[in-house]
Amino acid sequence: MRCLRGVLEAASGFEPLHRGFADLSLNHLGTPPLRVECDFYHGAAFVSIGPGFALQSRAACKPCTWHHGYMTAISEYGLFIDGNYCSSEDRYEREYPYTGEIVARIARASAAQADAAIDAAARAFSKTRRFSRAQRAEILTTIAKGIAERRSDFENAILYCTGKPISYARAEVTRTIGVFTLAAEETKRFGGHYEPLDFDPSRPGAVGMVERFPIGPITAIAPFNFPLNLVSHKVAPALATGNTVIVKPPPQCPGPALLLAEIATAAGAPAGAVNVISADPPVAERLVTDDRVKALFFTGSTKVGWALKARAVRKRVTLELGGNGGLIIDDDVDIAAAAKQAARGAFVHAGQVCLSVQRIFVQQKIYDAFIKQFVDETERFPSGDPADEKTLAGPMIDSAAADRVMQWIAEARAAGAPILTGDRRQGAVVAPTIIETRDPKFHRLRVWCEEVFGPVATVEPFQSFDDAVRSVNDSPYGLQAGVLTNNLEHAMFAFREIEAGAVIVGETGVFRVDSYPFGGVKDSGFGREGVAYAMEAMTEPRMLVLNLPGASTGGR
Repeated sequence: MRCLRGVLEAASGFEPLHRGFADLSLNHLGTPPLRVECDFYHGAAFVSIGPGFALQSRAACKPCTWHHGYMTAISEYGLFIDGNYCSSEDRYEREYPYTGEIVARIARASAAQADAAIDAAARAFSKTRRFSRAQRAEILTTIAKGIAERRSDFENAILYCTGKPISYARAEVTRTIGVFTLAAEETKRFGGHYEPLDFDPSRPGAVGMVERFPIGPITAIAPFNFPLNLVSHKVAPALATGNTVIVKPPPQCPGPALLLAEIATAAGAPAGAVNVISADPPVAERLVTDDRVKALFFTGSTKVGWALKARAVRKRVTLELGGNGGLIIDDDVDIAAAAKQAARGAFVHAGQVCLSVQRIFVQQKIYDAFIKQFVDETERFPSGDPADEKTLAGPMIDSAAADRVMQWIAEARAAGAPILTGDRRQGAVVAPTIIETRDPKFHRLRVWCEEVFGPVATVEPFQSFDDAVRSVNDSPYGLQAGVLTNNLEHAMFAFREIEAGAVIVGETGVFRVDSYPFGGVKDSGFGREGVAYAMEAMTEPRMLVLNLPGASTGGR
């Protein structure tokens, strides 16, 4: 039987989206697994098993599909520019954090390709800026449906490129569908307002109207820990307001952003409205400094975020940066429930969440009882294989990140800080670790005063609630803080006095609803995301004045 790959290409008119290798299990044919060439098309994988033979799989192989039926593929991710996939000679490999096996080869954009992405976004803006609200809402609704249809592709890309537990990968996809649905609804009600002007005696016939207009191409930079949802928080409001966007996805996991761009284009967004390029810093900087780019929306590290803001001259800038989240536990709470909440807030996704609980302050009266419960919860916290449905804490993003976290724990141990549990690793999986910091000298440790971004929590007692609030504020960060209390006075005091973008009462700071204004103060950020708030930041108000002399007298 002759190889049918050429026949498929000729019939469809498409080149393969991805070309690589696959491990193909043919146990049902009585043969051992084979390492084979694999071409990925829309809706199908085409496998060349050997000379003169081919097997076509209809197992829904798409740009971000890793596991489907018997096949495990090494996917090759390109770039998405001006409505089309394209490649690059410069490529790098990505490992599955849990096993270290290569799961992807990823294209790095050249300077010319970065410029092409900006060119495409600028051209597309001439179309998107004129779209009606109905058109924008329809595109966003269709994107939400497209994400739902490709749910498993997104989930598997997130799982295998980041090591995020599969249950949390699913939750991220669900949230993203909600973000686009919310953006579609906000599009219908977002706009301007009537501005009264006739209070000025010299302008009795003046009528004012304020309308908000899109500003132009927007650069969106997102990190690995939420490679889809944090992209969506930039792309959805951009499309909702008639803007265009160039996405620099996390280098570890570009697949979700690429698939989102494909879905957006199929949903009716003009070619160039959503572009996605992976690039090294010198090339990516063009997305920040080019005069055609009108805004930068960045989520990532504090150091990089503030450095980019300094380069983003004459542009709107929104930064969502890091934190070392504080959690106050009052003496009137259910101790067992509080311990469970604290463990989940500190260790889920191996602590690789900007909102993670890192510094826990417990009222002295319940401290000993809480510690016992907290250690118990931590030692049975489900860690390990992220593909296991029960796992809540998988591996760190790579071995280097695991090395850093273990070094910080070792630093605390060397300083004499008691390690209550943890302090071990297997591969890139770091065991959830609790460090007691009741001695103020330990507040100089990096596990206390910097962002660990790993499965490490410090814990210490407090005497008065005022003391606890002061301790939370003793930080260069201020993203979100959690307060577990049934005391309304304490809750309101925390809200008024804690220096953070949000104070969450009755939960840890690991809480977010995608509609509310999300962001931090101090080194934790600048500006706010959240769909409607991002839409406001992506538009500019313009004033229309109708100076109608006859209006004050009712005309003739």
